[in-house]
Formats: sequence, C-alpha cells, structure tokens
Amino acid sequence: MSRASALRAVLYALGANTGILIAKGVAAALTGSTAMLAEAIHSAADCGNQVLLLRGMTEAKRAPDAKHPLGYGKVVYFWAFLVAVMLFTLGGLFSVYEGWHKLDQSEPIASPIVAIIVLSVSIVLESFSLAGCVREIRKVSKGMSLWRFFHVSRNSELIIVLGEDIAALAGLSLALLAILLAIVTGNPMFDALGSMAVGVLLIVVAVLLCREIKGLITGESTEMETEAAIRGFIAARAEVAELFSLLTLQMGDDIMLAVKARMVETGSAAALIEAINRVEADLRVAFPAVRWCFFEPDDRN
Repeated sequence: MSRASALRAVLYALGANTGILIAKGVAAALTGSTAMLAEAIHSAADCGNQVLLLRGMTEAKRAPDAKHPLGYGKVVYFWAFLVAVMLFTLGGLFSVYEGWHKLDQSEPIASPIVAIIVLSVSIVLESFSLAGCVREIRKVSKGMSLWRFFHVSRNSELIIVLGEDIAALAGLSLALLAILLAIVTGNPMFDALGSMAVGVLLIVVAVLLCREIKGLITGESTEMETEAAIRGFIAARAEVAELFSLLTLQMGDDIMLAVKARMVETGSAAALIEAINRVEADLRVAFPAVRWCFFEPDDRN
C-alpha cells in the first residue's frame, strides 16, 4: 500500500506540473514577468524531480545481489535527496537571483491578465495535485497530522511530493499576489520581490526536506509504532521466554530486523531452530515489510 500510494502521488504531481509548466512558460514569454519566469523554472524543476523519484522507485525494485545483499531499497533516499538539492538550486536560488537581478527594472508587466489567468488555473491544478497527495498519505498515516507524518514517515517519495506540492501552491499564491500588487501600484518592483519570495520559500522547504532525507540515508529505524508492534508480537510469543533486544533498519519499503532473545527450553537444537523458524514465519505474515530477520537465541543480554 505504501509503494502504491507513493507512485500515485508522484504521478499526480507529474501530470499537474507538466500542464502547469507549459502554461507558465507561455505566460512568462508573453508577459515578461520575473515572478512568472521563476514559477516556470520551479515547475520545470518539479517535473524533473518527479522523473527522478520514478527512477529511484524503479531501481529500488532490483533484487539483492552479491554487491548489495540487502537489496537496493535505500536507493530511493539518494534520489529523494537529489530532488531536494535540485529544489534548492534550480528552484530557490535561481528565483532569488532573477528577482534580485530585476529589482531595478522600470518596464511594467506586459499582458498581466494572461499571467493572472495562468496563475489562477495553476493554483487550481496544484490544489488537485496536493489533494491527491494528501489522500494517499491518509491511507498510510494512521490518522497522524501532515506535520507529524513529514517528520516521522520513512516514505521519502511521499515526503518529497508533499513538500513540493505545498511549496508550489504557496509559491503560486505569492507570484499571483506580486503581480496583482505590481498592477495596482504600477510598480514592477513587486514582481521582482515576488520572485525573491518564491525563491526563499523554496529554499526553506528544500532545507527541511534535506534534513528529513539525511536521516533516512544515514540509517533510521522503522517508524516507532511499527517497531513497538513488532516488539510486542515477539515478546508475546509462547516460544520466547524473554526478549533482550530488538533493532530495526528501514530499507526503502522493506525492514531489516535483528532480534536477541532467550527462547523457551526445547530439549534439542533441532526443536530450537524449529521454534525460531516458526516465530519468523508468523512475524513475516503479520508484518510483510520485514524482509530480513536475524534471530539470535541467547541466555543473557
């Protein structure tokens, strides 16, 4: 469910941003608006970002091999981090530069009505994309708030799309406000300031995304609720006398699990192995995301 939800969210965003990019590009050429150009660059970066996320999701499906015995699940974190960096550079820094570069321009915006229509339509399309992303998040978030999901989720694709969609919607609103102010006041400086505001917004979102993805790249346990459920499942097994320690590591969609426990006396090594195998088999049925389980029987911690 997590992978299917992430794929749908990425496709929603890619479809919306492709249409928005075309509209913004035409509008930027017709109006000469700096804020509109910044938004077009932002949409182009978003389209590229979603393509990178799709590539990462495809690579993550590769089977384990001798060089990567635990599979390629964590490759999605690399591509997600690259997306955040692109959002920072192509989206944020470029927008700030364009706005700063044109702060002293004196020419008014050409065809402002075109810019207003395109931005308004883009806001509607981006709202649909964000709604689709939130809908997919609700399927896997177990009722938690979006802010908490952003911080605790191990699904890098949903985190990226959520951050991008929120930044895009806020950026479009800022760009529209900037153009309206430029029209009302007759001062094109507001258009340049709008571009800079969009850039600062993208930089903030990109930094937040980089911070979250960094934790996944360096290795994080699975979500607390899942780890607690696994711990409770093993501790409650009749075959387990005492659970000493349990470690989890999120590997993309999959979980690596290491368990150290004192088993109930069985009388023979064969019976002990059978008891461990039984626990592991039932564990994988209850928690399908557990792909690797290293079970160490011991008599002390």
